[in-house]
Amino acid sequence: MSHIAIIEQFYGAFANKDLPKMIDCYHPDVEFQDPVFGLLDYEHTCAMWDMLIKAGADLEIYFDNVQSEGDKGSVEWGAIYTFSKTGRKVHNRIKANLQFADGKIIKHTDQFDLWRWTQMAFGPIGFVMGWTPFFKSKLRAQVRRSLLSFMKKNQA
Repeated sequence: MSHIAIIEQFYGAFANKDLPKMIDCYHPDVEFQDPVFGLLDYEHTCAMWDMLIKAGADLEIYFDNVQSEGDKGSVEWGAIYTFSKTGRKVHNRIKANLQFADGKIIKHTDQFDLWRWTQMAFGPIGFVMGWTPFFKSKLRAQVRRSLLSFMKKNQA
């Protein structure tokens, strides 16, 4: 399968909330990183997508500008959803940079404007505090706790 086909399969599956098909695109040694979750290994990455899919009753995913060259690829994608903690609508625009090994995604880095996201998710508090290292640190710690709690509740 081409790298473009892998990217399209991953984000098409995400749009359809098809976790097994998403996970099938990942190498067992995958590393995921973004401004909210930080750096995650395979197990935590898979659980993160599962948590986001299950929490996102109104989650809409779209993607375009899929590119690939050599062992690298990229895609621009977006997520529209209601942030469960505040009930506020979020439209996050993300640029994903991917690296491939053995026909799978081995490195997945999502980049987006965290301050913009905090403004949508938290409103005025996000506008005033969302850019600060303190807020970012607290947010990441809370998200990590939520992920670990989700993983514990959903163990096989």
